[in-house]
Formats: sequence, C-alpha cells, structure tokens
Amino acid sequence: MKYAEITGWGKCVPPAILSNEDLATFLDTSDEWITTRTGIKERRVCHCNFSDMALVAAKKALAAADLDPLELDLILLGSLTNDSLCPNTASLVADSIGARNAAAIDINSACTGFLYGLHIGTNLIRAGAHKKVLVIGGEFITHYMNWNQRDVAVLFGDACGAVVIEESEKPSGLLAAKIGCESDAKYAIQITNIGSAYSRLSDEHLFNKWNFEGQEVFRRAVKSMAQACEHVLEHTGMSLSDIKLVVPHQANKRILNALAKRVGIDEERVFVNVHKYGNTSAGTIPVALTEAVEEKKIQPGDHLLLASFGAGLTWGAGLVKWGERTQPIKLSDAELPPCEKTALEIIEPHVKRYRDRENLLA
Repeated sequence: MKYAEITGWGKCVPPAILSNEDLATFLDTSDEWITTRTGIKERRVCHCNFSDMALVAAKKALAAADLDPLELDLILLGSLTNDSLCPNTASLVADSIGARNAAAIDINSACTGFLYGLHIGTNLIRAGAHKKVLVIGGEFITHYMNWNQRDVAVLFGDACGAVVIEESEKPSGLLAAKIGCESDAKYAIQITNIGSAYSRLSDEHLFNKWNFEGQEVFRRAVKSMAQACEHVLEHTGMSLSDIKLVVPHQANKRILNALAKRVGIDEERVFVNVHKYGNTSAGTIPVALTEAVEEKKIQPGDHLLLASFGAGLTWGAGLVKWGERTQPIKLSDAELPPCEKTALEIIEPHVKRYRDRENLLA
C-alpha cells in the first residue's frame, strides 16, 4: 500500500504586525474586547503579493525535504485570495521555483483549502497518479477586508504555509480524512461585491462587505469538526490517547476550546498560535504544523489530529502520522521583499477608502 509522507514543511508570515491597539485607533474596540472574545492579540499584514508568500513557504518546504523542484509532479494551492483569476497562482509558484514538470491547481474552499489539498494530494499519491506533491495553504485576507466592520476586521491576518508529501511504503502522512460541506449555510460567511454575480456597473463594486453570522458559524464549526474527528479516529481504529497533538484551524480561541471540550481532549494537547496571527484562513494549519515542528511539539511517529472549517460551510478532519524526521535536511534563505511600512501605514489608504464611502452614503 502506498502512503504520502510529509517530508518538508515551511511557512511565511509577513513582518508587519497589526496589534489590537492599532485597530483601536480607527475602530470602536480595545485590546481587552478583542482578546476576551477571540484570544487574538495581533495579526500580520502582507505588503506584497500573495504569490510572494506562497513562494517563500514553498522554497522552505522544498529545502526541508531536500527536493529538487523538477521532481515535483503536482502543486496544489489552497487560497481564496489568489493574485488573479487567471492565471492561477499555483502556476505562478511553479514557474518561480522552476517546477516545470508539475501540474498546478488552485483550490478555493476558504479556510479548509490546505486540508482539502492535503487530502487530494495524498489520495492521488495512493492511487499512483503522482509521487511528489507540494501542498500550499495561505491567504492575503487583509486585501479584501472591510475595515469598517469591527466583527471581521479584528479576526483575520495574512500568512502562508506549505508541505511536501512524497510516496512512501511506510505507514505515514495523512492516514485518514473526512471532508464535507454544510451548503445550506453557504452564506453564513460571505464576501460580497466581488465576483461575476455582482454588476461591475454598480457603485458598490469592489467595496467588499462581509456577512459573518458568528453564532451560526460557531455552532456548526464545532459540531462538524468534532464529528469529522470522531470519524477519522474510528476509521483508523485509534483513540484520543493515541493522539499526541491536535492541530486545528486557528479561527479563534473560543472555537478551539469548544472543539477540545466536545472531542474530549485536554487543551494542553491542542496547538494554539491564533494569538500571534489571528485567522489566516487556509494558512492556519500549515503554519501551525511548521511551528509545532519547530517548537519540538511533534516527534517522529507522532499521531496528529487536524481539523478545519471554512466558508461554504466546508469542514474536514484528518489523522496524520508524522514521518521519521523532524529536522529539515536543508534550510532556505528565501524571504519576502523588504517592508518599509508599518502595518497601520499599509492599511491606512484602505481604511480611508472605506470610511469615505461610509460617509458618502450617510
């Protein structure tokens, strides 16, 4: 039987930090208000293109695996904030790293994009269709932020992560997964005024608005992720005692705590970095995996439980057995272009644009 071992991992987080105190300079909020409700203290703001973050994460993952990009036969990129509609961003990454033998596919399932990509890539390797796959997940979500909407502006940030998965005869990698979608709640998370369903002649075009039904999202997210976790545990014949670490989608601390309680696992075994980055959508799990390895919270042979949910409402969980190595074979010095502005300076014209629009309509 073929498996898809994780052999490389990497992340890219922009240097510009937007703190809760920064948000309070233009929103009716405070550090205490945000922290108590979300657990988030700060988030990152990208100063370049999303593909730049994806490229850095990809190069770091390839170096960790010591893999020549020419050996890749597939790149799967999960994101809803790609550089453009056409060409796809996976092809931009493929060209930049020199992966001339790889197919390149973008996946848009919002926050579940990385987990969906890992599931697809793993099963293509198991089927014998591919041998070496790069899976990327990340977001330039601040680019689409409506900075007048306090309920969402405090939640999201930018980041990207990536893993390399390779064919292996040893049981490792994603051993089981369960993905799905509660499409009757498709509008519980929605970004409007962009896309072909909206008139380009409307005055509202490109003034993004967010529909975010917090209580409905919370209820469905916890339920669907917990049920998916139970499914993969049952499918593999494992119990919670076999799980070293849960690496969930970093939406907010309340959801993380509720998931741990519903699944029945102690919070000490749940990896959390939402306080540093906020919700980076498809970037949360690959960034968290990379940091968990860097912090030595993952050891060879450990079993991990991944869980995610996103707009759609898409959801999923996966059970991963880590491989024999937690040290990168090589290191990459890839980095983003220099950033000469603070996070507040980066978003200032966008804050003004939305504020001016609001005043015009008042």
